[in-house]
Amino acid sequence: MTPTRPASSGRPSPPSPGLAVAAVARRLGVAPATLRTWDRRYGLGPSGRTAGSHRRYTPDDVARLMVMRRLTVEGVAPVDAARVALETDADQLDSTTTMPARGAAPSTAPAPEPESQRRPHLRALPGGGEGNRGANATSLPGAAPSTISARVASVIDAALAYDQAACDSLLRLGVQGDPAAWWTQLVEPAWLRIAQRTVLGTPGEVPELVLATAALRVLREFTEAFEQAMVNAGNPPANHPSRMRKIVLIFAAPDEVVPLAAHALAAALVTHGATARIVTGPASTHRAVELVTMVRPAALVLATTLVRPDLDVVHSVHEAFASLPIFVGLRREDSAESLPLAPTVQRVRSFPGLLHEVLAVVG
Repeated sequence: MTPTRPASSGRPSPPSPGLAVAAVARRLGVAPATLRTWDRRYGLGPSGRTAGSHRRYTPDDVARLMVMRRLTVEGVAPVDAARVALETDADQLDSTTTMPARGAAPSTAPAPEPESQRRPHLRALPGGGEGNRGANATSLPGAAPSTISARVASVIDAALAYDQAACDSLLRLGVQGDPAAWWTQLVEPAWLRIAQRTVLGTPGEVPELVLATAALRVLREFTEAFEQAMVNAGNPPANHPSRMRKIVLIFAAPDEVVPLAAHALAAALVTHGATARIVTGPASTHRAVELVTMVRPAALVLATTLVRPDLDVVHSVHEAFASLPIFVGLRREDSAESLPLAPTVQRVRSFPGLLHEVLAVVG
């Protein structure tokens, strides 16, 4: 008697129902709110459905989200990153690639191929080749762009000449201005280059303080004018309870004398309707935990221009509030190695990426 096999229906097996938003968020290392924002703003949402009409992410959906995630943390503007992710041909997507969770065991895969052979989608970005990340890609703690604009050069010259009036004029930012572009394209390049200079000055002459004084004054005046314009348009004031429910708490590195990046980020968040507060003055790990306990922020950010900042505050707050989203602006890989290994602690390489990630959480 010959053995028999179960009769086949001839129909292909049903495809995998795909992944829910929570599973994809864990795979990419982002908050579920970030994925919902990408779906709503850019159309990078789930394309599959289950029998109960629940939307699910297909492998191609996840691969496109990985492109989006990789580009935003590298400093590409979210709208450009989303366009590249959507326009990348399906045969260029690696649907089997997963972004390993932080803290996972090291991969035994072969060494990555040269940069020239990877990420062909970067060639579609504004500015051309793979090495060009566009005008918005200036990093938080890394080196300034390779080219210097005439306006940046003028700011550097004014600071080195201790010409406060000229520096104030060059950094002026109107109420319709963009603090994020102002920081990444003008102030940060000038700040980083001045910090590299060795200067012989007379008593009371510090080029960094000339630039910092002008920048902080500009940000204060801009924020006041912007908030007043919002109130005149019928919106609630900055201290209204409706706006205080979701506060972003921004820390500078403990050893950073003038936290310009923190102030620039706070001003950029204000233009998007978010409420931000900057922690200034001594902030020990114990004091930082006390502040988070009192304020109950929606997210905590460490924004700094330092290459190797002290990360004790990040560790202490994460230990006390494990579910609190924490974003840390770090470009150098070796600096990021000392971050807590947790999905709620995200390392971001650029100022635009940091702003985008925070906004995805606070809405």
